[in-house]
Amino acid sequence: MNEILKTEDEVVRWSVKKINDDTTLIEFELKRDLVPEDLKKINPPDAVKNKFANTFIVLSGRGPIWLYGFLIHFYHPTKGIGVFDPRLGGAVVVSSHSPNKKVGDVIKWEG
Repeated sequence: MNEILKTEDEVVRWSVKKINDDTTLIEFELKRDLVPEDLKKINPPDAVKNKFANTFIVLSGRGPIWLYGFLIHFYHPTKGIGVFDPRLGGAVVVSSHSPNKKVGDVIKWEG
């Protein structure tokens, strides 16, 4: 897995890593407890600008459910979105624009 971007905004640190040619991991770490108004300040890595829009996005990090809702909407234009679940050792596909991965599939990887 190779890191392609590290960035941060006022409230979140972001790390973008290529899992493979088809999948990109976006990890986030909150700098403090969030309040709903913080969604106006959050600036996730842009999939088009950073050239990973043609991949599945895996989201990983501790945050409120409404932050995940925001991120899933933000990354909707990508190939699909999964949410990492350490109990499953992979990411559950929650949105897909590909016939190769369906909602409910688990994306697994080594490393």
